[in-house]
Amino acid sequence: MKEVSLRSCNSYDYEEVKLQIDKLVNDLGGLDKYIKYGSTVFIKLNLVIKKKPEEVATTHPIVLKAIANKLLELGCKVIVGDSPGGPYTKSSLKGIYKTCGIEEVCNELNIQLNYDTSELKVENPSGIVLKYMTVIKPIVDVDYVINLCKLKTHAMATFTGGVKNLFGVIPGVLKAEYHFKMPEVRDFTDALIDICLFVSPTITIMDGIIGMEGEGPTSGTPRKIGVLLASSNPYAIDVIACKLINLEPGRVPTVQRCIERKFINEDFSDIHVIGEEIENKIIKDFKIPSNRSISFLRGIVPKKIELFVNKKLSGKPVINFKDCIKCGECSRVCPPKVISMKENGPVIDLDHCIRCFCCHELCPRKAVDLKRPFIFKFLR
Repeated sequence: MKEVSLRSCNSYDYEEVKLQIDKLVNDLGGLDKYIKYGSTVFIKLNLVIKKKPEEVATTHPIVLKAIANKLLELGCKVIVGDSPGGPYTKSSLKGIYKTCGIEEVCNELNIQLNYDTSELKVENPSGIVLKYMTVIKPIVDVDYVINLCKLKTHAMATFTGGVKNLFGVIPGVLKAEYHFKMPEVRDFTDALIDICLFVSPTITIMDGIIGMEGEGPTSGTPRKIGVLLASSNPYAIDVIACKLINLEPGRVPTVQRCIERKFINEDFSDIHVIGEEIENKIIKDFKIPSNRSISFLRGIVPKKIELFVNKKLSGKPVINFKDCIKCGECSRVCPPKVISMKENGPVIDLDHCIRCFCCHELCPRKAVDLKRPFIFKFLR
């Protein structure tokens, strides 16, 4: 049985967060059940973009502080980091750590922020899509990884939580290459499962105190959920998080891949919630991105026709020139390089756009909107 601990937490007041983190860990049997005294632990955050904590796109620093203190009590050496979108350089990391409030916490606790930007090619025999991959080296050099993620919606993947957060071990701009090589959601989400298998996080803790609804993971709207979650199983924690926001887990591509690969049961009967009851915490009107896959053509028409129709029916990125500051970030992060900078701003070649929505995700001013066909209103 895969256990997921659920605890209420209504604010980012440190004492409240610390209390609930203690309860989460105790529910799972105690931190020393999973992590040996004096070991080296990498806390993998969600730092997708340079955003302040109140914008809820990134892991909140108070949640980091609470779990880091528990590791210090266990005599652990703690390393904190991520490989956000964009360049994986010391200067870019420093700016993100500072803006996201992570630097301040690490300085206060005297724990190590990762600035090692070296990469390592690794073998992944359990992978399906990624038998070999390149990861950030610090993730390999430690004894344990704690996956500290955020509960958010995602424009392409529908939901981002424990599994999707580990895409951040792929170094910087190499993420764009993975998107380009795997433009289909099925292949890309299988790759996400492969990455999760390789990292094999010891514990996943999800910040759902204030999550994000709508067009996440960076341009959505903050929404109070009032929970913290923890599990030794990243696949199970995503299922329970989906249920909390009234999202059918089977709609989420990463969950679909987990079921297909028999990591979780199709009816989720192997997942058990402990700590508190889930029923009275479900948010019925949580806004989910309308990106349901148009898959009814699979196996009926030739592959080329299926891809053509799916592309026409999928959402498309559109520049909101009112908010655009012409910084060129969308052009720099575009995997297929189909965004060009003109005098009036960015121009997207939609005929060759792969709908990865990196431009939407990494725009610093939320100036890339996602326009979806009218038919999606009937497919939710």
